[in-house]
Amino acid sequence: MTDTPHIDVALSPASTDDLPDLGRRLQTAFALALKDDPHHRPDDEPIPSDRELRECFDAPESEVLHVTANGERVGGMVLRIDPADHRNGLELFFIDPEHHSLGLGRRAWSAAERRHPETRVWETMTPHFETRNIHFYVNVCGFDIVEFFNPYHPEPDRPADDPRKSGEDDLMFRFEKVMGPDDGSDARR
Repeated sequence: MTDTPHIDVALSPASTDDLPDLGRRLQTAFALALKDDPHHRPDDEPIPSDRELRECFDAPESEVLHVTANGERVGGMVLRIDPADHRNGLELFFIDPEHHSLGLGRRAWSAAERRHPETRVWETMTPHFETRNIHFYVNVCGFDIVEFFNPYHPEPDRPADDPRKSGEDDLMFRFEKVMGPDDGSDARR
């Protein structure tokens, strides 16, 4: 990874008009990872599906953000913010492929943590084959793997009509990052 110090990475709220483009870019970024998934065919519906994107974007607790680098949109994220218990989630996150390996993802995640210093625990999930994501969350951002969903331990809230409910495709890691009490730093166990 190259870390370019002169790049200013920031987060800015996405408007309703931005959502179709943000969704297409997110699906394009996710499609690159899906080429490594033996269960996904190129003619399958994009992941996340248009329906899943709308549900995520429209959820009342969602905060949909652009990731910018020196003012240029280079990615996006959807945070799930729970103001009551401060257990927040990273629902979707991407950096456009042409901007990979510049340290933008790390800086964008740091910006998300600064944006919500009240967070006690961050959580997110990623598929088992997404080694780039697993590396990023564990080695770069300080998350811990806390659960592995698989046919013997399925995700409890997965809708019955979700195609991954079938077994082999239901292989997901769940991550948590416990934050320090006052300084927003990682409080390792």
